[in-house]
Amino acid sequence: MSSSTGPSDPAVAVAPRAALLAWSQLALALAYPLLAHLAGLRHDGALAALALADIALLVLLEPLAQRRAYAWTLLAASAVALWALARTRYALLPLLLVPVAFVTWVAWAFGRTLRAGQVPLIGRIVAALDGVPHAALAPELHAYSRALTRAWAALLAALALCNLALALLAVPGGLLASLGIAAPLAVSRAQWSWFANVSDYGILGAFMLAEFAYRQRRFPGRYRSFADFLRQLARLGPGFWRALLH
Repeated sequence: MSSSTGPSDPAVAVAPRAALLAWSQLALALAYPLLAHLAGLRHDGALAALALADIALLVLLEPLAQRRAYAWTLLAASAVALWALARTRYALLPLLLVPVAFVTWVAWAFGRTLRAGQVPLIGRIVAALDGVPHAALAPELHAYSRALTRAWAALLAALALCNLALALLAVPGGLLASLGIAAPLAVSRAQWSWFANVSDYGILGAFMLAEFAYRQRRFPGRYRSFADFLRQLARLGPGFWRALLH
């Protein structure tokens, strides 16, 4: 009897489903800053609720795909709550906190791996790309991956503080204004949105490109190009990245 897997074999369907889930999560992640930016520029409560719904769907997408009852319940509850929020003057308020919370979380994810006895986050990525245990990396890669992890943590922490400062100072509807406190320095919602939903990503992208250019000179021959580097990162798979940030 032939042992080949047929089209109905569950193992055959796993990879396409995982790829579809990963691409869907990426699409939702890319959609959020656009929706949030448009909501901030237009002072549109409906767009703000839609941006928040995008986050809820992103967080719940995996258990939704697994048909978990709690995920569908949470999604329905979120939809009702966001529909109600969109009709109030506070609809844009949560958007001020999302960049602060997200960037702080990522900064913490980098920083916590710098503790004694931990493998620096960048070191884990380098070891995975090389297909070796972290202990097998060359000493110079050990030192560089720790320094780069520290640099990423510092940059992200600085961006989180900038996002918080702008969220406090935004007028109208900023955090201070919502508490009835006059901002010592007024920042328009458009200025806040351009930084939180656009410039944040530009700064991170520029840092990544500059660091890669330096790394190519520091460790020649490791990567053919930046595009090749990104392909290698993508080949690590969504499971690796989820485990890394958890």
